[in-house]
Amino acid sequence: MDNSDLRLHLRSLLESQNLAVLSTYGEEGPYASLISFAATEDLKTLIFATGRSTRKYANLSKNPRVALLVDSRSNRVTDFRDAIAATATGVAEEAAKPEREKYAKIYLAKHPHLSEFLESPNTTLLKIRVDRYIIVSHFQYVVEMEVTGDE
Repeated sequence: MDNSDLRLHLRSLLESQNLAVLSTYGEEGPYASLISFAATEDLKTLIFATGRSTRKYANLSKNPRVALLVDSRSNRVTDFRDAIAATATGVAEEAAKPEREKYAKIYLAKHPHLSEFLESPNTTLLKIRVDRYIIVSHFQYVVEMEVTGDE
C-alpha cells in the first residue's frame, strides 16, 4: 500500500469513528480514557475536549505526550480479519485563542451534540500534534506513517 492509499484508509477510519481511547501518563502511572475526537483534513492534528477537573487533564498538564487509539472493531470474530486500528502518537496542548475557533468548528462539525459541553467554562479544547500513526490491519499487518510539517 503506497502512502496516498494509506492516507485514504486512515482518513476514512478517522472520519467514520466518533470515539477513541486516549492514553496519558500521570503520577499513578498510565491512564486510558474514552473520548470523542475529530481530525484535521491533513491528519496532522487530532482534536478533543475535556473538563479541566479530569484525571486526563491533570496528567496532560504534567506530561503532554499521548497515544490515541482509533479502531473499527465490532466485537465479532470477523474483526480479526477486517478491523483496522490506528494509534496516533504526539503531544497534546490546549488550543490557543487564535486557533481555538478553527478547531472548535472541526470538532463540532463531527459532534454537534457536544456544543453545550464545549462551551462550558470548565471545558478545554485540546489538540494533538501527531508525530506518527501506527496502523494495524488483518490482525497483524503493521504500517507506520510519519507525520511531518512539510507535507
